[in-house]
Amino acid sequence: MKFTVSQSALSEALATVMKGIAGTSTLPILSGVLIKAVDGVLEFQTSNYAIAIRHRIAARVDEEGAMVVPCKMLSNITKTLPDAAVTFEVEERQVSITCEKSSFRLNTLDVGDFPEFPTYALESTVELPANILSEMVSRVWRVTSTDKNRPVLNGVYMTVENNTIRLVATDSYRLAVCDTQVETSSLEGSFELNVPAEAFNDALSITGGQGTIMIGSTDTQVVFEAGNTTYVSRRIEGMYPNYKALLPQTCTTTVKIDVDAFSSALKRVAVIAQNNSAVKFDINVEDGTLGLSAISNDQDVARETVDVEVEGDSGVIAFNYHYIFGCLNVLSREKEITLELQSYAQAGVFKSYDKINYLYLVMPVRI
Repeated sequence: MKFTVSQSALSEALATVMKGIAGTSTLPILSGVLIKAVDGVLEFQTSNYAIAIRHRIAARVDEEGAMVVPCKMLSNITKTLPDAAVTFEVEERQVSITCEKSSFRLNTLDVGDFPEFPTYALESTVELPANILSEMVSRVWRVTSTDKNRPVLNGVYMTVENNTIRLVATDSYRLAVCDTQVETSSLEGSFELNVPAEAFNDALSITGGQGTIMIGSTDTQVVFEAGNTTYVSRRIEGMYPNYKALLPQTCTTTVKIDVDAFSSALKRVAVIAQNNSAVKFDINVEDGTLGLSAISNDQDVARETVDVEVEGDSGVIAFNYHYIFGCLNVLSREKEITLELQSYAQAGVFKSYDKINYLYLVMPVRI
């Protein structure tokens, strides 16, 4: 086996498949990358049994073949090399790597021990704009639950119907929903899928967020294809909760808030709320203000007032400020956010309307 590839293309390919490496496995083969050289193409594969990644690039192949080498080691070596041609030559159970005046020799692993790349026959597929989908996933994936006893909440629930993409995530204390309208001719009927949150985020990050991305599913898998990259993950089975039943149909109080002013004020109040995460929201209809206040365990106090547009009833409600920041951090480019309350004893609903519509429901805390 012998091939030559540019340092930049090699480095990018290894970075793409790196997320498929098993972090804590006792099997050395799962820390390796399978590299196949065939007819002017290099194919890189990694797998940790939960996910599998495949990426292809062009190269000069002098002798076809396959090898498995430690992925992180090869990646670290590649990063230090100059932007020049890198030549690999396999002899018995070792590979020699040369680039200008640098040379390395690594032991290889047994190709026969490497997991086969999953085979699949997709039952449903949809092709979507990668940049829009990436933005939507970034708004919801951190809201998913990490409780392994409720695996259905560990995923991002995606539906595509009537040219509307919707993503939903919840950890039982908060709920994030975002949707947008897209023009797509690649969809027939409806499409729904519960994707592991980390897999969804990783798949979109390694595909670059440009062009389009195809998402498909089988009974047990979800498949992402974009350009020369394929990402396969296990899908989450089970009935997703009826999140729509949690969304209030009406509200008695509406507060329009400037995102920058609100975020800055909350950061200052949160300094006092470090050990007591409850922050009071005092909504005053007559003055058109939103008062934020927090009290520490040592009775230190912080107060801020933000000018707002408010309609409805005055009152006081408290939220975990960490959850509020979870909403504000993904809306940093938005100018305004709306808080809707059905009552001061029920969940608050934050909304933002733009090309991507966003809803964030958070349960109040006792005060």
